[in-house]
Amino acid sequence: MASKLVVRASALAVMAALGAGAYWYQTRPSKPVEPGKPPSAPAPAGPAAGGPPGGGVRPAVEVAKVETTRLVDETQSVGSLRSRQGVMIKPEVGGRITQLNFLDGDRVRKGQLLVQLDDQLPAAQIKQAEAELAIAKSNFNRNRELVEQNFISRRTVDESAANLQVAEAKLALAHATAARLRIVAPFDGMVGIRQVNLGDYLKDGAEVVNLEDIDAIFVDYRLPERFQAKVRRGQTAQVDIDALPGRKFQAVVQAIDPLIDANGRSLGVRACIDNRRLQLRPGMFARVSTIFGAREKALVVPEEAIVPQGPRVFVIKLVDGPEGKVTQRVEVKLGLRSPGKVEVLEGIGADDTVVVAGQQRLQKDGMSVRVIEAGARGGQGGPAPAPGTPPAAAGAPGGAPSGAPSGAPGGAPAASAPSASPAAAAAARPKPQAQPAPLQGPDPCLASMGSTSERGPGRPGQAPS
Repeated sequence: MASKLVVRASALAVMAALGAGAYWYQTRPSKPVEPGKPPSAPAPAGPAAGGPPGGGVRPAVEVAKVETTRLVDETQSVGSLRSRQGVMIKPEVGGRITQLNFLDGDRVRKGQLLVQLDDQLPAAQIKQAEAELAIAKSNFNRNRELVEQNFISRRTVDESAANLQVAEAKLALAHATAARLRIVAPFDGMVGIRQVNLGDYLKDGAEVVNLEDIDAIFVDYRLPERFQAKVRRGQTAQVDIDALPGRKFQAVVQAIDPLIDANGRSLGVRACIDNRRLQLRPGMFARVSTIFGAREKALVVPEEAIVPQGPRVFVIKLVDGPEGKVTQRVEVKLGLRSPGKVEVLEGIGADDTVVVAGQQRLQKDGMSVRVIEAGARGGQGGPAPAPGTPPAAAGAPGGAPSGAPSGAPGGAPAASAPSASPAAAAAARPKPQAQPAPLQGPDPCLASMGSTSERGPGRPGQAPS
């Protein structure tokens, strides 16, 4: 018990000593006053002394003009390319291949025979059915003449008519069986690499070759659900392909999935690209920028000019005052964003000037400021050249001309390089790239939309809102 009291007394003594030392440090004179000199006056408060603004020195701020530019309302996404139509050719019945009427990578037409299976048995069945049909026709015609002479009953004529229909059905069945041994192209397109050879026996459903229609390429991608009210059929999209750097392709939105994915809360979109030059292939990775619209005369300010305060957003603009430019804080409504710029929908005009740096020095409206244009502060690009110094000599050590090599002493003329011959210069000159031939025919993407593009994004018979 006694030890605890000693500890508490020691702690109180230490705390009292620390408090006395702090009081002495705060109340001690900053500088001793020399005999015969009046004490110095306190430094004036203001921006130069680190105090609050309002002294004799006006705070310096950087400003920028409100710009008018064209802004594009768009969003980026990723997707994959796929054929407009694509199937894997498979036989409906089994059989042995007797003909392969295509080469790998060939372009084929709709209805062209691709694969012929052995049809000897169906051909014989066709001939048998044709003979039975001929006999049935003869019996029917003969019985019809005899019934008119009352030599046979009407029932016999009806039986011969039924036999004729049966013979016709047998012939149609034989032709259908033979047609299933002929594999034809269901649409125009390009075949891939075949999986079979001449003489192979195919089972029903075996894969033969893939057929792709790539005159138009679909790009399938997904957008967040918040864009479901902005995306519309007929809008344009810009597609970048990683496998083809530097090339941009234009796409047209053709379909929008009415179902939003519950897992990712995303919306499926399909756009179409004109691919008659066959530059794109199904399965490529694509980066898609869907364009919802454009504003030709949008007001934009630098991002640094925005001063958020809770749910509200402000900018500080400069207005004319009695002693120069003074500040005025205004609430604004923001729109689209671009790299380094923000669109302002309400609150400022096209001729206004806004503060982009130094807002923390402006505590209230109506403060007089010193204006510095944005980007005009020195010290970022090295010392400025002396007045009267020629531009070519500025920054050159030792007065060396700007065209002298770095290792040559100042004032020494550089050795001139030998001039190339005209033939070598012509060979080194880059040759202009040949312009591709203009495409013939209508755009397959617009043709595939058909009359639905005239209805717009609404339902059939409903005007788009």
